[in-house]
Amino acid sequence: MLKNYFKMAYRNLMRHKVFSLINVLGLALGMTCSILILLWVQDEVSYNRFHRNIDDLYRVMVVQHYPGGDDFIGDANPGPLAEAIEEELPEVKRAVRMTSWEWKQLFAYEGKALKVNGRYTDEEFFEMLSFPLLHGDARHVLAEPNSVVISEKVARQFFSSPEEAMGKVFKIDNSKSYKVTGIMEDVPQNSSMQFDYVMPVSDWINSPGSEWLMKWGNYALRTFVQLQPGTDVEEFNKKIRTVIINHEKESTTEVFVQAVSDMYLYSDFRPGKVGGGRVEMVRLFTVVAIFILVIACINFMNLATARSAKRAKEVGVRKAIGANKAALVRQFMVESVLISVLALFVSVNLLGILLPHFNDLTGKLIVLDFADPWLLLMLFGVAVLTGVLSGSYPAFFLSSFDPAVVLKGTVKLSKRVSVFRKGLVVFQFVLSALLIISTLVVYLQLHFIRTKNIGMNRENVVLLPIEGELSKRYDVMKEDLLRLPGVTEVTAANQNPLMVGNSSGGIEWEGKDPNTDILFSVLKTDYDFLETMQVQLKAGRAFSETFGAEETKAIINEEAARVMQLQEPVGQWLNGWGDRYTIVGVVKDFHTSSVHAPKQPLVMMLNREEVTTILVRIASGQTAEVLPAMESVLKKHNPAYPFEYHFLDEDFEKMYKAEAVMGQLTKYFAGIAIFISCLGLFGLALFTAEQRTKEIGVRKVLGASVASIVYLLSKDFLKLVLIANLVALPLGWYFMSGWLNDFADRTDLSWWIFAVAFTATIIIAILTLSFHAIKTAIANPVNSLRSE
Repeated sequence: MLKNYFKMAYRNLMRHKVFSLINVLGLALGMTCSILILLWVQDEVSYNRFHRNIDDLYRVMVVQHYPGGDDFIGDANPGPLAEAIEEELPEVKRAVRMTSWEWKQLFAYEGKALKVNGRYTDEEFFEMLSFPLLHGDARHVLAEPNSVVISEKVARQFFSSPEEAMGKVFKIDNSKSYKVTGIMEDVPQNSSMQFDYVMPVSDWINSPGSEWLMKWGNYALRTFVQLQPGTDVEEFNKKIRTVIINHEKESTTEVFVQAVSDMYLYSDFRPGKVGGGRVEMVRLFTVVAIFILVIACINFMNLATARSAKRAKEVGVRKAIGANKAALVRQFMVESVLISVLALFVSVNLLGILLPHFNDLTGKLIVLDFADPWLLLMLFGVAVLTGVLSGSYPAFFLSSFDPAVVLKGTVKLSKRVSVFRKGLVVFQFVLSALLIISTLVVYLQLHFIRTKNIGMNRENVVLLPIEGELSKRYDVMKEDLLRLPGVTEVTAANQNPLMVGNSSGGIEWEGKDPNTDILFSVLKTDYDFLETMQVQLKAGRAFSETFGAEETKAIINEEAARVMQLQEPVGQWLNGWGDRYTIVGVVKDFHTSSVHAPKQPLVMMLNREEVTTILVRIASGQTAEVLPAMESVLKKHNPAYPFEYHFLDEDFEKMYKAEAVMGQLTKYFAGIAIFISCLGLFGLALFTAEQRTKEIGVRKVLGASVASIVYLLSKDFLKLVLIANLVALPLGWYFMSGWLNDFADRTDLSWWIFAVAFTATIIIAILTLSFHAIKTAIANPVNSLRSE
């Protein structure tokens, strides 16, 4: 019986090749998009889930309360916190500290040197987290000072095999010697923590000048905990909440934990509770995947129900000779699933072509491993689901025909069926119009971000790390750089000015409300910072050597002056970090973080001892000539280190990579969704033209013009597209205004965005319909009326 179903399904497909091709192509495109999105979603949700103890692993978060100001939520903790919670809370099985940032250091061995990214951590790190060791004992690899665990990749860069690296001694930053005590597997791409080496955090804590790390008021380390199995996390958060306050009575900082499995997807926080983050993008594209698949399925439903009159006699004959409704439903469902399976084969080939480009766009390493049972299950699951979804309504609809009626003549479809089919067309174009609106808004917001004046000139600025001998030779090196043709300005700072992560509270100033505490961003710079970054002064002056000692002077931004309620800030004082500073300048606000966040009050101080990054401004168009000369200068003053640089505008682009990827994906998926919708419209127009061939012939004989016939064939479909726009436009405004609210600075939702989306869908529909409408309208009526 099943063989017979497939045989009849195959014959029906071959008999109606054009409609079969439209169905297969539409479903294949829908499947391809949906599978690509699902593969991306699967990769996103897999982050950090490879840890064997994942259900019990958490990172410690802090909420720093600032009366009169905004709360600050982050994962930097005081150094003593890990030991305190491990001793005081029986629910904690292990607590491990780790540096909050990747630490890039120079590894040298027998004349070969490479810069390697890594972290400092505690000795139980490899017992708690699942970063497997190829060589070494997880319990002891970090037990001794000056021990280091390196990745397999780093081991192979220095030695012929990982085993050979064991026991070797690296020279680190030309000053410290570290013995390789373990080789770990390369960290998976789907890990939030990326590193190629780990060293004992005690080495950093015990190094000269690092005593501050173990003070409760300083936040510089991340803390991860492994809870006892079965621990109630909500109850545990109640117990851990005041642990910092218990040790530092003047503190108002509260503590909570976040699951390691959530730390990648959920990065936006509210006090004590996880908010949003990348999970919103995952949800959005999951909905898009469903939408595109539904659009493709609608094509099948529409064409199947529209062509039902063609198959009515077939149903009548089969029922007359004994076929029951269940058998007919099975037959039509087999046809649908067969088309879906054919579409799957086309889709798999498209995936093979598109996946490398998709990986380049998203920065992923997704592969189609057909030996993976989960992948095969997903592919065939999508095919079967698509077949059942697209074929269910036509199957039950076609199998419900009364044989006594259909065998008498042509079946007239009920008004309800026509309304249902029109509703599906409207739904298709609602989704298509929504995707067009989304594409336009995302593009405009990205353009707004890239072209917006952020308060500094990020173009033609090269960043160089201060490392090795440069900290001692900075002044001489700066003079040599300034002598280079094409170099216009040189300065330095303790961090990237686009991403100022240092912040501090407890700052006092004249007239401050004693019940208020404001969190200030803190940037330490060299002379010439304002000139190099082209930050505009609003009042006062920049730091200058002509005024003598400037270490007790400060420059603030407009936002700082506003929150401090200072009408004339220049000449006023502020106290912080154990010193009194005189405000000598006020600068216009410039972005020191993502445009998702509002502008922060900023204090800049001159501190040439703590700068870590050189910023060099190059004259426009001279980068290619200047970079080799800069390399020569750096090699002269710091010969042991490789020349390493990056551009500030590249850092800016990286900050909005997620939005850029979203914009590109939305653009492509919108185009495909529109194309699939047009395929369906094309098929319906073709069928309508076939059904009304004789009517058109009669109209032409009676004198109807080509334009009137084209209008006759197109008007009903254009009405549906118009209705779809009337539904999509307010929905688009609602959803995209919500998305834009996530940005502190955002573009406007102008009326023309919706006008463009409206016009585009109408024009696309007209172009799709016009081919068959014009072809039918100009056909010779003799051919269509010959049989009459």
